[in-house]
Amino acid sequence: MTEPKSAPLIGPTLPGASEVAAYLREHPDFLDQNPDLLQLLIPPEQRRGNGVVDMQRYMLDRLRGDMGRMQQTHQDLLVVSRANHSVQGRVHTALLAMLSATTLEHLIEIVTTDLGVHLEVDSAVLGFEALDRLSPQRNSTNIKLLPKGAVDRLMAGAREVLLIADQPGEAEIFGGAATLVRSQALLRLHLRREAPMGILALGARMPDKFHPGQGTELLSFLARAVELLIRGWLDRS
Repeated sequence: MTEPKSAPLIGPTLPGASEVAAYLREHPDFLDQNPDLLQLLIPPEQRRGNGVVDMQRYMLDRLRGDMGRMQQTHQDLLVVSRANHSVQGRVHTALLAMLSATTLEHLIEIVTTDLGVHLEVDSAVLGFEALDRLSPQRNSTNIKLLPKGAVDRLMAGAREVLLIADQPGEAEIFGGAATLVRSQALLRLHLRREAPMGILALGARMPDKFHPGQGTELLSFLARAVELLIRGWLDRS
């Protein structure tokens, strides 16, 4: 007894040209709702005789190019928005850690150790041209003592925030980690009007972790938070 032959597999039947044309006539806004399909369509070339240029094709090509650039811009904005949201979350986590400090020494330790972990950088350094009531003996491993004028020199003048995309770190501020550091964010600290300048330096081994095109609002907020917290502990002592 012979086994019955299995029916051949038949894929989905695609609509014919007349059916597509009928659908488009019934839905004239189809391409308006699906503009990406314009990039796949090939318009008919207008034939207007010798010496007459068909501008329709050029105009459509330009429209496709504009649409592609708009889509890329949209994607770039999404990437930047997600990155900013991620950085904002890390800065908030770092701030909560600093608020948990129980002493001035504890705060300095959090800034110079935990801050790097929260911000995903390889080195976080506090430096002051003079320490006022901060004890250099108790914090010599966590605070860099800098000569007068060093902050202005490191910050390339009167800048509040300086972002460096790819440059070795200054041994004066990063110490033994200077050769590891490539990308840097240098933040000026103002403890008091009459007090010497301070600096919070963040260093990363990955180039372009920080770069001049980045926004500085969150980093400025971080610097102001460090200032206020250190000032608060100084006022208690």
